[in-house]
Amino acid sequence: MEIIEGSIVRSIAGRDKGDLFVVLSREGNFAYLANGELRKVDRPKKKKLKHIQGTKSVSEFISGKLNTQGKVTNSEVRKALSEFS
Repeated sequence: MEIIEGSIVRSIAGRDKGDLFVVLSREGNFAYLANGELRKVDRPKKKKLKHIQGTKSVSEFISGKLNTQGKVTNSEVRKALSEFS
């Protein structure tokens, strides 16, 4: 599964192991993640792709907004993660 902007992923390594995140952007072998609570949109977590696992789910709202406006809010990220759960 390819990890793209708007993908909902699970951390499989580190102190945040098991937590859900939304991918805000990708850069080489890294993804920038946020969950809207501890990891805000303005300070996303930079994590290696081998340390995250895709959930086969993409938030169409987040993906579309990132492509058009380039920015989302913390509440929108929290809403997307709550709809997934």
